[in-house]
Amino acid sequence: MNIPIPADKAPASSHGWRMYVPKSVTVIAQEGYSWAKLRADAVAGLTVAIVAAPLAMAIAIASGVTPAQGLITAVVAGFLISALGGSRFQIGGPTGAFIVVVYGVVHAHGYDGLALATMMAGVILLLAGLLRLGTWIKYVPEPVITGFTAGIAVIIFTSQIRDLLGLSLAEAPADFVAKIAAFWSARDTVSLPTVVLAGGALATIISINRFLPRWPSMLIAVAAATAATWALHLPVETIATRFGADAAATLPAFAVPEVSLARLQLLLPSALTIAFLAGVESLLSAMVADGMTGRRHRSNCEIVAQGVANFVSPLFGGISATGAIARTATNIRAGAQTPLAGVFHAFYLLAFMLGVGPLLAHVPLAALAAVLTVVAWNMSERERFMQLMRGLSGDRAVLLATFLLTVLVDLTVAIEVGVVLAAIIFMHRMAEASAVERGVSLIERDQDDFNQPSREAYSARAELPAGVESFELRGPLFFGAASRLTDALEAAFPPPRAFVLRFRDVPLADASGVSALERFLRRCESHNVFVVFSELQPSVRSVLHKLRVLDRVSVAESYEDALGRAAAATERR
Repeated sequence: MNIPIPADKAPASSHGWRMYVPKSVTVIAQEGYSWAKLRADAVAGLTVAIVAAPLAMAIAIASGVTPAQGLITAVVAGFLISALGGSRFQIGGPTGAFIVVVYGVVHAHGYDGLALATMMAGVILLLAGLLRLGTWIKYVPEPVITGFTAGIAVIIFTSQIRDLLGLSLAEAPADFVAKIAAFWSARDTVSLPTVVLAGGALATIISINRFLPRWPSMLIAVAAATAATWALHLPVETIATRFGADAAATLPAFAVPEVSLARLQLLLPSALTIAFLAGVESLLSAMVADGMTGRRHRSNCEIVAQGVANFVSPLFGGISATGAIARTATNIRAGAQTPLAGVFHAFYLLAFMLGVGPLLAHVPLAALAAVLTVVAWNMSERERFMQLMRGLSGDRAVLLATFLLTVLVDLTVAIEVGVVLAAIIFMHRMAEASAVERGVSLIERDQDDFNQPSREAYSARAELPAGVESFELRGPLFFGAASRLTDALEAAFPPPRAFVLRFRDVPLADASGVSALERFLRRCESHNVFVVFSELQPSVRSVLHKLRVLDRVSVAESYEDALGRAAAATERR
């Protein structure tokens, strides 16, 4: 199947409509679609659906809604995100990041309030994508992202303590401190069968992930726990005992939430938080997919798809949705070829609901709590958290402020304070740094699938040794800087054998800039490219040393020395 694409050498910015054509269209238009790709997408979609089913139910229960609403979110939003998005491999659905805000809105305003807030968030995301603000969302400072992600992980884990221990508690308070106090008050009601079942499910997930990583560990753990509960008649709480026998199989009816000016004003802060989380997590997931495959997503098209999905999902009884990093990675590892793998995943989940929905009612809540405990652990960003704690004091302050406010106060406040504090610290750093001329764009532009630049025009510069490429960084390496380094590597195609990076005009670097640098180094390592850093200023050298980046490269004091090292490396290869 081939769709003719007009040849046009005009700048990508003039092709506004092309930037919003879904990847599901452009991939097939550019590459065609064969039976082999269809089979690969169908198998990958089934693999992801098997992983997504227990996750969707667990996240829904933790969010204060029914398991069926989690599954229907994965079906409706998952279909729309894959069909309309700007990422080739993105899998959408409910994610752990939303548990905190969704639970809070449901607790305060009921499901109807959540539906309206989610639809408002969809409109906000749609407008942000059409106004091309999606490119900016991905430059939220990394300490802010790490701080609120780790904070959400703590809240998710604490929200599962009741089901992990089988505590007799009518309803857990939404406030973190009050929730811990309530759990402590109910400590005498711990259920031994529940603890053993949850521990067994947790051990099963961990063991399979370690020794049989390709197996669907969460589904196996949930299935085994369900079988044990039925066979041994264990006195533990199940989906049926809490929500009813049809809680996982009932398809919600189409419904429009009540809309009024007062409700719109009341729910606007929650809508903004949902929109922010959906935008950031979806683009983080798309960037992870890019790093795993070497592809490039289009951020604004992806944001538009997220907007449509979050607007439509509540109309069918769903909740907030975004790109799911773990499910997207599973999709890639399962051999997906096009966005249609995500479409298949949605249809498989719908088939699960209709076919085995009544059986899902017997799933013990302790097993789903074990699933979310693993999700919280994976979300905790523990290694990145500790790395940032060893770094600059300003990044450390932003990280801790965002983390503590997320856990103890409110997610919206945490994000606002984190971003503002990061901006203030950055301005302070800029005031202390020497003014330099910036020779590269600080904003990464989306790539037009219809008008991609030719890589064949590249030729190595004559003044450089054979097989060596050089790139000079100018200006601060901070959270506003785009992935120019990756662009430089891609421009030198095929990749050189050695790459020299000059830092003489880089006065400072922060954690997020270093993260972009690390992504570039990983890309070089995957292509077996030798990297030399030259002319590092003391402040930049200190940051790179603290974050252990210099251990992975050769460091030269002068540009001439760097070229010599690069040339010697090419001769050895």
